[in-house]
Amino acid sequence: MENQRKKTNTDRNSEEISRRQFMAGASAAAFTFTIVKPQLVRGSQANSKISMGIIGCGDRGVWLADLCSQHGGYEIVAGADYFADRVNNLGQRFNIPQDRLYDSLSGYRKLLDSDVDAVMIESPPYFHPEQAAAAVAAGKHVYVAKPIAVDAPGCHSIGQSGKKATENKLCFLVDFQTRANELYKEAVKRVHEDAIGQIVFGEATYHAGFPFNRMVEVLAKDPGNSENRLRAWGLDRVLSGDIITEQNIHTLDVLNWVMDKPPIQAFGNGGRKFRNEPGNIWGNFNVLFQYAKDIGVTFSSRQSDGYGTDNEGIKNRMFGTRGILETQYGGQVLIRAPKEHFYHGGNTSNIYTEGAKSNIAAFHDNITNGKFDNTTVEPSVQSNLLTILGRTAAYENRVVTWKEIIDNQDKLQIDLKGLKA
Repeated sequence: MENQRKKTNTDRNSEEISRRQFMAGASAAAFTFTIVKPQLVRGSQANSKISMGIIGCGDRGVWLADLCSQHGGYEIVAGADYFADRVNNLGQRFNIPQDRLYDSLSGYRKLLDSDVDAVMIESPPYFHPEQAAAAVAAGKHVYVAKPIAVDAPGCHSIGQSGKKATENKLCFLVDFQTRANELYKEAVKRVHEDAIGQIVFGEATYHAGFPFNRMVEVLAKDPGNSENRLRAWGLDRVLSGDIITEQNIHTLDVLNWVMDKPPIQAFGNGGRKFRNEPGNIWGNFNVLFQYAKDIGVTFSSRQSDGYGTDNEGIKNRMFGTRGILETQYGGQVLIRAPKEHFYHGGNTSNIYTEGAKSNIAAFHDNITNGKFDNTTVEPSVQSNLLTILGRTAAYENRVVTWKEIIDNQDKLQIDLKGLKA
């Protein structure tokens, strides 16, 4: 399913230019590789291709498949998507036989029954926990998009799948670009080493335009049609998790990374005042996260025209007793502090593409070198739960504790009757 997520307007325009330049095929040298099964993809098989199936063949799924092909260590051999046009597009792009292309809600299960070594899950977030669990049970390595889930039970399911993958000597990687970026990693490391002193308060923002214009016309034709609802999943709070989970998770993940622990509670609000499109997602969120030691972090997001404001983008600022951490996805990362702790950092203008490339390379290296610690899972689960805490506090306009979210067993459900199973 298509998913070109979490980018500002500026980021999106620059990325669209670069995307058109991507080659669908691998380099000539890559064709000398052989395809091996998961149990054979270990240290001595570093020159072997990993056979990959794509679950969710929209824009982002195909784009990531292109990056896998460019890497040279993968062979795209199968695809699954509810919509035939999308899965057939993948098939044509990578010369995949028709009998390895599956177009139904359960098509991913047929893909998992095939001989693929690994799967890349790029379907709407609602489906991630179920598809990831089935992939691990089928003995496949798993590369999954963020957000990993739309509710607390889904987050816990992903955590369990990650643990099961480790037990079964399988790789499980969650695709966060910031955590693969060297400038972010160094800056956060320095904060954890006391570069800005004791954190006093912070702020996290995600201010951007509306990313789902292409879906509006689809849903507007017949909002009650299940196929339209599925194709326009970004406008649906159950399929997407709403903007705070589907998109804003980027800035909240940085917050979670810096704080290195969950908050005690949160209070929030927001709504649809910016919205005139069909669907039920909100247009803005405002949340105060309260951490131990009386540390408060404000979060705000919006999807609306910024009219040239300087506050666009994905930004985090953490204020400490002797310094300030500043990060911007696609912009500058630095620490402002006295000379001995000042970190000049640098610009992350290529983070969207380079982060994905880094994660694809790490996934390949983990598989071929038998590294199954799957360290991206636990922090991704916590960051996803942080978005659900903020969302719940805003929806219910009350103080909600972290424990309430952790203990919550309510699973979001969607009625997609009429769709081909």
